[in-house]
Amino acid sequence: MPDLSKLYDAILEGDDKLSFQLTREALDEDADPSDLINQWMIPAMDEVGRRFESQEFFVPEIMMSARAMKAALNLLRPLLAASGAQPTGHVVLGTVKGDLHDIGKNMVGSMLEGAGFEVFDLGIDVPADKFVAAIQKNNPDVLALSTLLTVTMPEMKNIIEALNRAGVRNQVKVIIGGAPVTQGYADEIGADGFGENAGSAVSITRNLLGK
Repeated sequence: MPDLSKLYDAILEGDDKLSFQLTREALDEDADPSDLINQWMIPAMDEVGRRFESQEFFVPEIMMSARAMKAALNLLRPLLAASGAQPTGHVVLGTVKGDLHDIGKNMVGSMLEGAGFEVFDLGIDVPADKFVAAIQKNNPDVLALSTLLTVTMPEMKNIIEALNRAGVRNQVKVIIGGAPVTQGYADEIGADGFGENAGSAVSITRNLLGK
């Protein structure tokens, strides 16, 4: 069995080739996929989030760690699905209509995946009706909305109103984030949470679901 502390280090250091190799070696030695995730990968991504919040890590480091985590996760997903293992929760994620930015959204999605959540990423420039349809189809625990532009912030309110009209608002928690977004705006439009950055988005999602 390989030294699995090196898997933790590989993710923290953003070494996707090493994280893939160590995961494959561990599986060849009959390691439990859930143990690899819960004991090594999730703690590594939690540490990535902590370092990002304390400004020890920046966007390039986050993206490299996320790539290393996904390299390992791609080996584990089929095994987890076959075993019937359940994710921490389900999240629908997207950048709102009119906004084409995706770096922040991708960071949040990667951090959530690293924390054990299954993420349905709808992409960028997503209209309200597509969010509603995704909730009706996937029945997620959380809807995460992103924007980088002040002019598209009102679309977040429009999406929450669309959820109400469709009768699905009460079945999903809504968190919002992005450069111009504040806790005050989240309160104003009736969102359940506000994530200042990718790390805090994970913490808020966990708290909302009691994880």
